[in-house]
Amino acid sequence: MNVENAVMPRQDQIVGLLGLGGEAPIVMLNLLKFRDVADYDDPAEPKISGREAYMRYGEPMSALVAAKGGRVLFSANVDALVIGEVGELWDSAAIVEYPNRAAFVAIASSPEVQAIGHHRQAGLAGQLLIQCTAMPDAAG
Repeated sequence: MNVENAVMPRQDQIVGLLGLGGEAPIVMLNLLKFRDVADYDDPAEPKISGREAYMRYGEPMSALVAAKGGRVLFSANVDALVIGEVGELWDSAAIVEYPNRAAFVAIASSPEVQAIGHHRQAGLAGQLLIQCTAMPDAAG
């Protein structure tokens, strides 16, 4: 398995996501790797950790997601790898639910997110963003 830890999605990934269609809620599994020190283009930005810079994005992003019908289901620090092997662990994991794929794309491409996205870019060394849908209930 090849793993490419990236910060921004490719256009074909967004188009492919929308091509899956559906109105069911989706969840996004976020695996985040922070920079030691945030890398802002603007030298006037404070010298802060990558995690701190990301939180300048994450807090308003969580509020925006909630305002659009989504919610953060889970957020935690990554402590240890129990099964498998990777070159480097991610620092944080989060699971965020969105009303559907189109809602996710609308939120992610909104002017509000564009206005805070530089904090995300400055704070992250890389990310895996994995779209998931709930499995049918085995009892149903």
